Amino acid sequence: MQKLGLDPTVVRRARELAARAGQPVVDLARSHTTVSVERAVLRLAGVRGADSDGIPWVNRLVDAVVADVGLSHGVAVPVFDALRREGLDDVTVLAQKAAAGAVRFGVPEKKAEVTAARRAARRAATAGLKVVDRRRVERERLVKRYGDAPRRPWIYLIVATGDIYEDIPQAQAAARAGADVIAVIRSTGQSLLDYVPEGATREGFAGTYATQENFRLMRAALDETSRELGRYVRLTNYASGLCMPEMAVMAGLERLDMMLNDSMYGILFRDINPIRTFVDQRFSRQVHARAGIIINTGEDNYLTTADAVEAAHTVTVSQLLNEFFAHEAGLADWQLGLGHAFEINPEVPESFRLELAHALLARELFPDAPLKWMPPTKHMTGDVFRGNLLDGFFNLVGALTGQGILLVGMMTEAVVTPWLSDRDIALQNVRYVLNGAGNLHEDFVPAPGGFIQSRAHEVLGEAVELLERIVDDTLLEAIADGTFGIMKRPADRGKGLDGVARHAADYFNPVTEVLA
Repeated sequence: MQKLGLDPTVVRRARELAARAGQPVVDLARSHTTVSVERAVLRLAGVRGADSDGIPWVNRLVDAVVADVGLSHGVAVPVFDALRREGLDDVTVLAQKAAAGAVRFGVPEKKAEVTAARRAARRAATAGLKVVDRRRVERERLVKRYGDAPRRPWIYLIVATGDIYEDIPQAQAAARAGADVIAVIRSTGQSLLDYVPEGATREGFAGTYATQENFRLMRAALDETSRELGRYVRLTNYASGLCMPEMAVMAGLERLDMMLNDSMYGILFRDINPIRTFVDQRFSRQVHARAGIIINTGEDNYLTTADAVEAAHTVTVSQLLNEFFAHEAGLADWQLGLGHAFEINPEVPESFRLELAHALLARELFPDAPLKWMPPTKHMTGDVFRGNLLDGFFNLVGALTGQGILLVGMMTEAVVTPWLSDRDIALQNVRYVLNGAGNLHEDFVPAPGGFIQSRAHEVLGEAVELLERIVDDTLLEAIADGTFGIMKRPADRGKGLDGVARHAADYFNPVTEVLA
């Protein structure tokens, strides 16, 4: 039911502008590759493990190819041509020989050799994608067997001690206390590593390293808890930073259910080069689409640096852009966990009504998306009683506006890393509000022409005006000018730019060929 009386012509105009603003970025992503995209291809093709220094063999292999022939052709043909020439059938062994300097790479000149290398690369990559397909079917089967969360929104809780073996019992305890989605936040700074650590890890700082083995261990533990509770418990991690494509592949291989995957977060908050980010995010979203993974976007972060009232329309603009990029990459609406947040200063008059207006606007603009509603962080003061009350108001907005994914707010936000007791109190708050409010969103209808409707119309109008400016100036210029989150990030600067290459005429990527 439409409660805000939004003008469908204005909504349609907003989406048309978002598509026009986003298309040049898509064209850029279609014509470039990155070292992480190529490493992701080789991971699907079977490269595993790391050397004695912990450097993944996939990094060693891509580095060797780049040193010999560059990145612009893609790595698939040089790698699988070398595999044939060396008489090998294992790409990891090839990587080990390349690291020792025992293999040289080239782009074959004979058509028959190119055809053979492409065929072999396509066969190997397809085998990896078949594993991703099996994991997706496995998820669907387990949801049917164990049952799903009994209500929406899903309750989303963060667990990350730095030690995967400590995370597991905490995650299982959180699920028993009512969490539907467990998010394992990454170790500080991992997004800036241009490699993925190998194996189970126990030394993360303010988070746990995202590795394929850690994914496997946590997924297996939550499967046990799902069986115990009679409902499927979902697992989330991060496909962001310099290894976004590889994270997406590992998530698909290990049956993660959600991944944080925003189109601009790494640009704005980690100073990763915009072109690198947009190329990587398109590939990662294609993989997520294939794997049936729900993405979570990061618009909530803008409001930690910009004012949540003045910048409300930038959240809407980013949501519209994220929707366009996601659809272009093959994601369906049910996979779009578009982010927004409860971050208005509580001292602002009518702050709760403003939050309602913004949340309801997001809900009505994206009716089929499982929106991810984020709790207050910026204005948490250390007063845990006030913080718990503020989280209760946040939970109430989630109930009133029918959000899809509700991240549990912590009364100890910005004070300490949450203890189990903190999480238990926070989950009690969520359960009380959701159980008490029930289906209150069915009864909540703003007054026609009143404060909430007027504010929603105002924000949407400002979003359209901003999109018109972005179309005129380009999205890359808007990012460079600090339009989002007041961070200025020029397209010719930032981390990871040296790992980007424009496609040569003979560029070949067997994974994007299949996914497209």
